Amino acid sequence: MSATVLHRPGDSPVHRLPPEVKVVGAFAAVLCVVATPREAFWAFGLHLVVLLAVWAVVRVPLGWYARRALIEVPFVLLAFVLPFTGGAPRTDVLGVSVSVDGALAGWNILAKGTLGVLVSLTLAATTHPRDLVVGLQRLRAPRLLTTIASLMLRYAEVIAAEARRMRTARVCRGHDPRFLWQAAATARGIGVLFLRSYERGERVHLAMLARGWTGAMPVPPSPGAGPWRWLAGVTPALVTALVCGTALWTT
Repeated sequence: MSATVLHRPGDSPVHRLPPEVKVVGAFAAVLCVVATPREAFWAFGLHLVVLLAVWAVVRVPLGWYARRALIEVPFVLLAFVLPFTGGAPRTDVLGVSVSVDGALAGWNILAKGTLGVLVSLTLAATTHPRDLVVGLQRLRAPRLLTTIASLMLRYAEVIAAEARRMRTARVCRGHDPRFLWQAAATARGIGVLFLRSYERGERVHLAMLARGWTGAMPVPPSPGAGPWRWLAGVTPALVTALVCGTALWTT
């Protein structure tokens, strides 16, 4: 699933926020969710209410989030296994013996993992991948990190198109990837794709050096987000931090 597929163009107030504001808001919200004590069940409900309020402004269908949140299914399965594999103390739930610590650990994974995934999906849905890189540059992220991310976004579709052409060529020559005994041919194709990608990367790097590459991607000029846009963008994160602080104080 590419980052471009996750983006949903729109004209909501969240879409129009500067990317650096959304990156800081999402990062702070996830940190507050992770810091919330697992015993504070009410706090996670309030975190979800804050997220639903943001979704109401974003106007992205709930089904869109639900389909893409399936990426956390392995962690959900782990969360459901822990109550049965944990140690003492144990209690009976509907006639089934479950571990108290295992149940809390499973709830912790399920609640925090789900909210983290949903916050990340909200950021991806409202921010184009190129804008995410620009936001990281404005936040003074490491130059090497932003350069790698920018080049990856630029050439991910190129590599995917190359893989599709190679697969079409194999199918035209009688290759059927549905059969297990043709896995060796598929593995060789992946190796060839890696070599082609490596060679393409070298050619692109030489071309960039020939055109005066200095080692850093240019940052588009920006007038700055302004205090009011910063306040509007981080308000959900501030509410999440207030809920987290209250939960830490009362637990």
